[in-house]
Amino acid sequence: MQSVSSELARSVLDAAPDAMIIIDDAGVIFFANRQVSTLFGYPHVDIIGKPVEFLMPERFRDRHLAHRQSYARSVRVRPMGAGLELFGQRLDGTEFPLEISLSPIEDGGRVLVAAAIRDVGDRKRVEAELIVTREAAERANQAKSRFLTTASHDLRQPLQTLSLLNGTLRRTFADPDALQMLAQQEQAIDGMTRLLNTLLDIRKLESWAVKPDPSDFALAELFEELRLEFQGVAASKGLTFKVTPCEDSVHSDRSLVEQILKNLLSNAIKYTRQGSVALRSVYQPPSLVSIEVLDTGVGIPRDQLRYIYDEFYQIGVPTNSSREGYGLGLSIVQRLVALLDGKLDAHSQVGKGSRFTLTLPAGHGTVRRTPRAAAEPASRVAQAPTRVLLVEDDAGVREATRMLLKSDGYHVTAVASLAEALAHAAKHPRLDLLVTDYHLSDGETGMQVIAALREALRVPLRAILITGDTSVPVNELRMDPHLRLASKPIKAEELLGMLTVLLKV
Repeated sequence: MQSVSSELARSVLDAAPDAMIIIDDAGVIFFANRQVSTLFGYPHVDIIGKPVEFLMPERFRDRHLAHRQSYARSVRVRPMGAGLELFGQRLDGTEFPLEISLSPIEDGGRVLVAAAIRDVGDRKRVEAELIVTREAAERANQAKSRFLTTASHDLRQPLQTLSLLNGTLRRTFADPDALQMLAQQEQAIDGMTRLLNTLLDIRKLESWAVKPDPSDFALAELFEELRLEFQGVAASKGLTFKVTPCEDSVHSDRSLVEQILKNLLSNAIKYTRQGSVALRSVYQPPSLVSIEVLDTGVGIPRDQLRYIYDEFYQIGVPTNSSREGYGLGLSIVQRLVALLDGKLDAHSQVGKGSRFTLTLPAGHGTVRRTPRAAAEPASRVAQAPTRVLLVEDDAGVREATRMLLKSDGYHVTAVASLAEALAHAAKHPRLDLLVTDYHLSDGETGMQVIAALREALRVPLRAILITGDTSVPVNELRMDPHLRLASKPIKAEELLGMLTVLLKV
């Protein structure tokens, strides 16, 4: 085989993208390619014959001499200074980060060392910028989480006050005109509540505050709950709501799937003027289940299908016209489906209706249905007045709740803090029910109030914990048979119904 000429070898090394030097066993540079001069700024003649240490900052030179002698005793191909920050020094005295790869070369009876040198300053700058960007994103997410926690509580407080006062007034007045005005007020409160919940849902999804908790569950039970919820709404518009019985189960997060289907059914009813809305499931062998929401509504033009998941977009509704809803439901649906790693397909024909198909993994086995107790309507307390302790730091919500419970016949004591609650219990230990907010002043929580009162009274005091916080820690609070969790803003009849049921436990 023909040997490579020294001129060709030098040309190859000069064409290499990295700076390369070869040093002898004394650490003296006797070869440097063209890139070395470009990188360090020295003329080629000033590099040859110099100790390799002159290419590095002075503070590293003595230490490098010891490292070089250690490498000479065990030469091998390896990166130099693994895990360490390495720096070179240019002719003008500036320093720059670099990486060096070492390779031994046999030359007769001696061993030379070839070093490939690469300037990694640009990469280090990019890495530093990425770290800054990541830290900024983390701070932004933390700020979003704090906003969600604050907004969930503070924005729901006035809505809670309005809702409870509305419920109290409806139980007080008998005049038809007054009741009609209160009914319209209730609709406005419900509208504000839905908008607030929707906006907070979107922000939670954007900040990754929602974490799926998948498990196997039967669709039949969920379908029955949806039938009960939407049957009346559909009937009020003269529509038929058809729910096909099924035996399918899926493996997913039940509450998120329920939220998806509620949004799809609400949209189907909203955009259907006559005919029907249907809910059914179809098993797709070998391991998928498709849940379909069908309607005979207005349909969606093909050129608008791509926009239906955009925030505030509504089919056929100009942005400056009056709206029914806010055009946020399908935006939430799309985010939830992505969160569940599911698939959502939309098919529609103008004038004939639409079909939305949610596809999820099938359950892994038979899922036993858990019968749910039917909700009992609220009723006035007929026996001796039930003694209720109310703990709420917001004066408006506290007074509205007190008036509602009093109007239903309860004997209510309202306080603002854990200390006041314990002081009342010490004087009046006979308590039948506790109603407490979750977030109280000075960092106190409703769970602390419940635990402290149960310990002081030495009984499993029945309690309702009301909260506007929908964060994961709150949703994962440990419940017990004598404790119920209610979300703000809770309607008057719903709260009274919870008290009635809890008194029977």
